[in-house]
Amino acid sequence: MNRIDLADFLRRARTRLAPSDVGLTAGPRRRTPGLRREEVAQLAGMSTDYYTRLEQRRGSHPSRQMLTALARALRLTDAERDHLFHLAGEEPPRPGTSSGHVRPGLLMILDRLHDLPAMVMGDWGEVLAQNTLSVAMTGDYRGRNLIRSWFLDPATRKLAPPEHRAMHARAHVAALRAVAAARPDDPGPAALVAELRGASEEFEALWRTHEVVVHRPSPKRFVHPVVGVLDLDCEVLLGYGNDQQLIVHSARPGTPTYERLELLRVIGLQDLSPSSR
Repeated sequence: MNRIDLADFLRRARTRLAPSDVGLTAGPRRRTPGLRREEVAQLAGMSTDYYTRLEQRRGSHPSRQMLTALARALRLTDAERDHLFHLAGEEPPRPGTSSGHVRPGLLMILDRLHDLPAMVMGDWGEVLAQNTLSVAMTGDYRGRNLIRSWFLDPATRKLAPPEHRAMHARAHVAALRAVAAARPDDPGPAALVAELRGASEEFEALWRTHEVVVHRPSPKRFVHPVVGVLDLDCEVLLGYGNDQQLIVHSARPGTPTYERLELLRVIGLQDLSPSSR
């Protein structure tokens, strides 16, 4: 681990970013260029103290997951991400494997979508980034795998109406099977398949059907515990290499869903569940 160069690289990457580049407001009294250390820590999901120690050349060895989060927070290119891994004494992700690194172009678009729920997801279900409205609509799935959550976390299924749940389960399994076959050397999808085949009888039964294409209905329907049913149009933008998707949901003006989405944007992440009221 090259602590000196790592600290210098992190500091330079941080100071070249403006708050608007990552969807933040500048606010008053910003005397130095770039992001503040606490802002990088927030974007990467780590403590400010730990990130500060890294920039001060005294932090402990960051995990691969932490390096991926830093690369995402600092909007690093693939080459810069690999350099970050090398400075930390780690081998960069191999080509053709799932790295969890969101390309800056997708993040730039995501950062500018303030009034539409949007997320970046890997092709085998990894939720790599969400904007605030997406978190308000579905909950915070960043760093989690949506397919794993669907089969192992009952709360995830409540996002879909009961009549759509069987179809969503089939679609998740079909998508995972296609990716696992396309990238047999990628340990991520293979490990997820093995885990779910052992933990979920439903997944195992669907896996044996060998489906690879299942069409979901459009528009997508979500069930929110506060604002109610949301019928949303869904657009999917594929990133370079087609292994990452920017998923954007929208509602047509004048519809009940449009009004409910506006309400959700206003209340944001406040806890307005019936129990809290």
